[in-house]
Amino acid sequence: MVIDQKLLEIICCPETKQDLKVADEELISRLNGLVERKELKNRIKQPVEKKLDGGLIREDGKYLYPIIEEIPILLIDESIPLDS
Repeated sequence: MVIDQKLLEIICCPETKQDLKVADEELISRLNGLVERKELKNRIKQPVEKKLDGGLIREDGKYLYPIIEEIPILLIDESIPLDS
């Protein structure tokens, strides 16, 4: 998934205002495997139902904001914890 560099300079984490970086393909593939097995949950413990086209990782690496149908979902509750 290619994100325009100008967009990355403008957007930030809605919770902490930290910068975001594009997730690598390996991580997205691993997360999509969890989606297929219905094991991936978002921050409010709801199952992620749609495969990810990509993701934006918060600077501290704790959360990923999903990109679905080429749209970054920058909602705190929809973020995916990366600590597990």
